[in-house]
Amino acid sequence: MAEHHFGQYPQHQQGGGRTHQMMGMGMGGHQHQQPRSHQMVKAATAVTAGGSLLVLSGLTLAGTVVALTIATPLLVIFSPVLVPAAITIFLVGSGFLASGGFGVAALSVMSWIYRYVTGKHPVGADQLDTARTKLAGKAREMKDRAEQFGQQNITGGGTHSS
Repeated sequence: MAEHHFGQYPQHQQGGGRTHQMMGMGMGGHQHQQPRSHQMVKAATAVTAGGSLLVLSGLTLAGTVVALTIATPLLVIFSPVLVPAAITIFLVGSGFLASGGFGVAALSVMSWIYRYVTGKHPVGADQLDTARTKLAGKAREMKDRAEQFGQQNITGGGTHSS
């Protein structure tokens, strides 16, 4: 039935059916031959690409082993110099990084204080005012208690009662 369908509508055949018939390929051969050739091309491409990548991987591994073999004695010989140098570089870098971080923090705090003092109401100013009010209230309360305690000792004859 498929041959009847293709024979009935030759203009609708994929790839121009007449040229394939002139080359000696029948209708049935045309349908199976093209996908196989595409599969073979895909397989050949995959094998070529995969093989190339496998060769590159092997060369990279071999190069790494050779470089490590050459570098290991040099690292052992120069380790009394390299290890302290690496530690020194790490400490100097950490110091500069910490110094920069503290500098940024100090500038941020100074900027906040400047905005607070000039009345620009920076973020957190309300919390600071609330804490200052509470602290001032507790300080007054402690001052009053101290004055009461002092007056009790003076008027009570200096005796301490628990």
